Amino acid sequence: MEHTHKLVGDERRAALLTWLRESNQPLTGGDLAEKAGVSRQVIVQDMSLLKAKKEPIIATSQGYLLIDQHDQTHKCQRIVACKHTPEQTQQELECIVDQGVTVGNVIVEHPVYGELKALIMVSDRHDVKQFINKINSTNAPYLSELTDGVHLHTLEAENEEKLEAAYLALKNNGFTIE
Repeated sequence: MEHTHKLVGDERRAALLTWLRESNQPLTGGDLAEKAGVSRQVIVQDMSLLKAKKEPIIATSQGYLLIDQHDQTHKCQRIVACKHTPEQTQQELECIVDQGVTVGNVIVEHPVYGELKALIMVSDRHDVKQFINKINSTNAPYLSELTDGVHLHTLEAENEEKLEAAYLALKNNGFTIE
């Protein structure tokens, strides 16, 4: 539902929560800004305010998601340590998603800031391609470039077998740190 007038303050933040609740996929800041009749920066500020009020919003590489904390499936998780060049990122991510596993995040240990974590939430080759295209189109560096390619991923799957298959695919391609 498009709004013909600019939404303001609490009304806009309530609308953002409604749109996130009703969406079955991430919504970008640009899309939300267009719906609300404001700039993307206003949306970024609103999301910060909503998060500060303990709304379960996460920002992923594909956009914003509202996490339903009462409907969490019992997914298996594993953290894996990886190392590779920026040029190998797509291959690394495809090794994982091809096993039916979601890459939840990337984590690096920065010498000044400590642990830096970014949610990426890629689950299939389409998500991987979108993630790589976004990195390339924005000229943003990969977090792993801060640590000479060393990073962690939190992997999520329906079962341990899929996590093990993803780990072995990474290992067989030389992406894991032992």
